Amino acid sequence: MNNTRINLLARPIGNPTPECWEIEEVDTPDLQENQVLVQVQYLSIDPAMRGWMNEGKSYVRPVRIGEVMRALGAGVVVDSTHADFAAGDYVTGITGVQEYAVLDGKDLVKVDPNFVPLPAYLGTLGMSGLTAYFGLLDTGQPKPGETVLVSGAAGAVGSVVGQIAKIKGCRAVGIAGGEEKCKYVVEELGFDACVDYKTGNLRGQLKDTCPNGVDVYFDNVGGEILDTALTLINMKARIVICGAISQYNAIQKPAGPSNYMSLLVNRARMEGIVVFDNAANYGKAIKEMAGWVAQGKLNANVDIAEGGIRAFQDTLMKLFKGENTGKLVLKVA
Repeated sequence: MNNTRINLLARPIGNPTPECWEIEEVDTPDLQENQVLVQVQYLSIDPAMRGWMNEGKSYVRPVRIGEVMRALGAGVVVDSTHADFAAGDYVTGITGVQEYAVLDGKDLVKVDPNFVPLPAYLGTLGMSGLTAYFGLLDTGQPKPGETVLVSGAAGAVGSVVGQIAKIKGCRAVGIAGGEEKCKYVVEELGFDACVDYKTGNLRGQLKDTCPNGVDVYFDNVGGEILDTALTLINMKARIVICGAISQYNAIQKPAGPSNYMSLLVNRARMEGIVVFDNAANYGKAIKEMAGWVAQGKLNANVDIAEGGIRAFQDTLMKLFKGENTGKLVLKVA
């Protein structure tokens, strides 16, 4: 069976370019014991991909030159030598950017597309949803009545963070880029307010929308927005560092937040979140979030890009241009 895959050819400096990739046509290998052949139907397009392309120490090893680009995928089982999987089963796993993937059965999770559409298992009920769940509830520890501020509020993680904050009885305020995104965050996701950072005077806008200060700040963008948020935190605030998409393609080393002394003054805590640390509790979290989806409390929509596997580069760049709303997924099959 012919398989088209995309390999990392060169490590980018700044934005990834088409020269970073090699498009390769190969045959799918024969299955060994306990392996599963998956036809990849959707790929998760994540800001973390940019970090995976860099050489150096991180929470996972970098993608090697010549290796299939790492990606989470969802698809259907074509063939299996594993007792727990049969042709026709729907699964998710780290498939890589390719049309077909051969994986060990232990690395796959069976899912039910009759409950929510298959792409939702890469978003709200996938890694981005889990990141939001553990980052907010375990690290942010919001209490009813508190103000939760979320940057990248129209993105894959931020959109779920604000919704969970509302479910837990908090006031949810988002930061997003552009009038349409802010409208989506408030009207479709149910945030109490959303600030458009592109209109300027970010601090003034945040003071108006967070008159009682910020108790939990969930950061997905870093840079100036993080620095501004630090000036508005309350005593014993919790700052959750999930990502810094504004800095991922920077050529020069980004400066640290100049307002970090606000952490001292307010006896606040800043802590990073990596979803893999919570693997033992994925099942519990997915069950609870699935319940919220069934009750209509949690939006499981995704932003699906068309074009197949060869559209990967253009789809990836949509993230860094801010062209996606919600979880970005590439349709492969």
